[in-house]
This record gives sequence, C-alpha cells and structure tokens, in this order.
Amino acid sequence: MRGLRRWLPFGGCCCCCGDGGGGGGGVADGLVWDVPLKAHASGDYSIAVAQANEALEDQAQVLAAPGATLVGVYDGHGGPEAARFVNRRLFSLIQDYAAENGGLSAEVIQKAFGSTEDEFVGMVQKSWPSQPRIMSVGSCCLVGAIENGTLYVANLGDSRAVLGRRRDDRTKRVVAERLSRDHNVADEEVRREVAEMHPDDSHIVLNNHGVWRIKGIIQVSRSIGDVYLKKPDMCRSNPMLQQSLCPFPLRRPVMSAVPSITTRKLRPGDRFVVFASDGLWEQLSDEAAVGIVAGSPRKGVAKRLVRAAQLEAARKKEVKYEKIRTIEKGQRRHFHDDITVVVLFLDKCKGAARSGVEDIDGTYVPVDVFSCTPAGSDNEDPTRPVLD
Repeated sequence: MRGLRRWLPFGGCCCCCGDGGGGGGGVADGLVWDVPLKAHASGDYSIAVAQANEALEDQAQVLAAPGATLVGVYDGHGGPEAARFVNRRLFSLIQDYAAENGGLSAEVIQKAFGSTEDEFVGMVQKSWPSQPRIMSVGSCCLVGAIENGTLYVANLGDSRAVLGRRRDDRTKRVVAERLSRDHNVADEEVRREVAEMHPDDSHIVLNNHGVWRIKGIIQVSRSIGDVYLKKPDMCRSNPMLQQSLCPFPLRRPVMSAVPSITTRKLRPGDRFVVFASDGLWEQLSDEAAVGIVAGSPRKGVAKRLVRAAQLEAARKKEVKYEKIRTIEKGQRRHFHDDITVVVLFLDKCKGAARSGVEDIDGTYVPVDVFSCTPAGSDNEDPTRPVLD
C-alpha cells in the first residue's frame, strides 16, 4: 500500500498554477489556464480549463503518489459552491476509506461519494434559511483512480472519461472507448430509467424547446447537491421557497447521488484517458478528442483540446475563434460552457511507480482563471465556515 496510505492529509499537497504555456500559438486567451505536463505514477498528465461563466463553476484536481493517482473533474451548476465543496472533501474521504479497507476499490469510491453527498446536504440544511439559493446548487462528479494496475472510473452527471487504446491489429490505430456513463435525460435510456423510477408521474421528464429536463428543470439525473430535488420535505416546509425553486410538488426525490463505477485492469494497448466536463463533449465527439491527443505532442495537449472545442463553438456561432478570445467571462457563456480537461497518459499498466514521482504531488484548478488559490484552501472555500 505505497499508494493512498502514504498520502498527506488533504490540503498538504501542492497547488500547481499553470503558466498558460503549450497548446497552440497566437495571442494568449486570458480565460484559459493550464499545466502543460506533469508526472504521475503511471505516466504524465496535462490539465487545462477555459472559463466562460462569471464565476468558474468547474473544478478539477489531480493527486499523484508513488503508487496511486486520482483525477477529479467537478462540473457545477447553479453556482460554484457544490463543485468547490466536492473538490475539498471527496479525495480526503477516498483516502480515509481506502486506508480503513486496505486499499482502493469500487466500494471505497462509492462510500466516499455517499459521504460527500451527506456532508453537503448537512451543510445545506444548516445554511438554507439564510442562503436559500444553496438548495439549488449542485455538481456533476467524475473521478478516475489508478492503483496496482487497476483503473476505476466513477461518475455522476454528464462529465465523461474516454480511453484512447491501440487496436490489436495491423493498423495499431488509437481508438476511443467510453469508460463512463452519461446521466443526462437527453439520452433515451436515461429518460427511460427515470420514468421507470416514477411510474405514477407521466410528466417526470419534459421536453422544452427540444431539450429534455427532469420536471422541466434539470438535464442530469445524478449529482452531488441539488437538494431541492432530493429532499422535497425541506421545500414543502417553506411554500415560497418551493414556488421559486420547484413549482411542481414532488412526492419523492427525482435525482440521486449513486455513481456509475467502471473497473478496468490496465492493458499494454491502453494509451491515455481524457477526463472532461461536458463543456468539451458538447463540442467534440469521443473520437475527435482521442484523435487530437493521439496525433499531438503531450506537452499542452489538454489546452489543445480546449482550443479545439472553442474553435468548434465559434464555427457553430458563425464567428471567428479570435473573437471568442476577446469576450469577457459571463458573456462568453453564450458561446460555450466552462471547459475542463485532464489527459492522463498510461505509460505503465502495472502498479510500479515511474521515476520522478517519489513523493506526494498534486494540481488543483484555481477558483477562477485569475486566481492561484485552489478551491480546497480554507480562505477560498465558501462552505468552510458553515461546517466548522
């Protein structure tokens, strides 16, 4: 157990603030942040973020130990608080439960997700009388973990992990394999799943102007937070709050925080995994993203993916890419969502640590692109005072 047992207490890992290098030339985009390339136990990784919202609602982190690596991408909605909360607590809980249970497992990860949800709900219960908006804040949650040659991918919502693997044939072409499951009612299978859980509600999923939403409100069916859609009793105790948040009375929860988890023994042909918020996948297909990574230098490749997504967003809006780069945060949301990308290269499929990773190291996305303070720091996390 040289992996998770040896991790420093949460907050002890370094925050690496990117310098914006790599990923293409031209005038720098002031709303893009990146770390071009760093080492982890099984290879290298690259991370990049493009801010579009007034407050960055995406958060991400990578923690690398000699025998283990964790990746987290958290796509908030309704505000940044839930994503920052997950950024603060989830990895710490995974570490604790892994130490208690003798190592990493799907059960450990699921328990950590459940505890993160419970802690966030507890914070909301204390805070909502003075901050009612916190009831409607939530976050998608995507986690990748590698220990002893096994890759775990856990997901809530519509962030996505896609593997690039080399085909076992004469072409040796790198192909895309999706490792996570989207929990978005745009998918017919997810709509059917939600409908089967609510057989007495024929309007559980509604189509408004071509977009499917649960109760006409939210597209994702699983998340951390969104307490008003999971704890209807809390809303019923305040009729004015219920009317403003959810005008449809709920008989039972309409969302869950139970993740889909995939376990995979790493194989020699597994080249890399792209972990990204849906800001990337709204613009690029799995195959396009894998093709870009496979055909690019490693350094700055996450930023290259962000730029490719922005180019596609510009094409859809019939504007030049250079115009998007001049648009301020907030207004930029009309062109694309916040975009977060982590590319994790898999140079070793066994559990042995590569040279260069001899201690605990980590990278946190800053609370916004203009800040080098990670969302996990005490003075930046807006939920910390409520929990103390």
